[in-house]
Amino acid sequence: MTETKIIETDRLVLHPLSFGDAQRIVDARPAAGERWAAEYPGIGDTASARAFLAGIAERGDPGIYRPYAIRLRAEDLVIGGIGFHRPPGPDGVVTIGYGLVPAFRGQGYATESLHGLIGRAREAGATAVRGDANLDNVASQRVMERAGMAYEGEDETVRNYRIVFPRAATP
Repeated sequence: MTETKIIETDRLVLHPLSFGDAQRIVDARPAAGERWAAEYPGIGDTASARAFLAGIAERGDPGIYRPYAIRLRAEDLVIGGIGFHRPPGPDGVVTIGYGLVPAFRGQGYATESLHGLIGRAREAGATAVRGDANLDNVASQRVMERAGMAYEGEDETVRNYRIVFPRAATP
């Protein structure tokens, strides 16, 4: 399994949450010296942190398949979160979610962070990454498309996306 470590992109640092980090998000209390953007954590960040804490209690540490804080590299400012809902199932497929505080949307940060997370899943041996967005959330649908995820279909509430990693040829 790939080591749990920071994911770096051109403008961002995706910091893997620890148990303590997740608890601070639930409590809306940053660590000493940590800078959070206004409106962080959002409802999704808090829900993700709670699910992560529950998952640790039920299944243990998920390794790389955890939530990550999205930080602006230059400002060292947390502007949102991205992560895996849980480790992949037997089919190797993992589900992702993400969100940014409103002031930082529309600047390519979500796509950039999703590219980084998809790369980490591929390195770790996942066979595919999937995600979904509400039917009316066109911006999130475009984020997944720009990150290389293909539209898979929809139901009455969400559009589904997936990127499948090609299998290495066996000798």
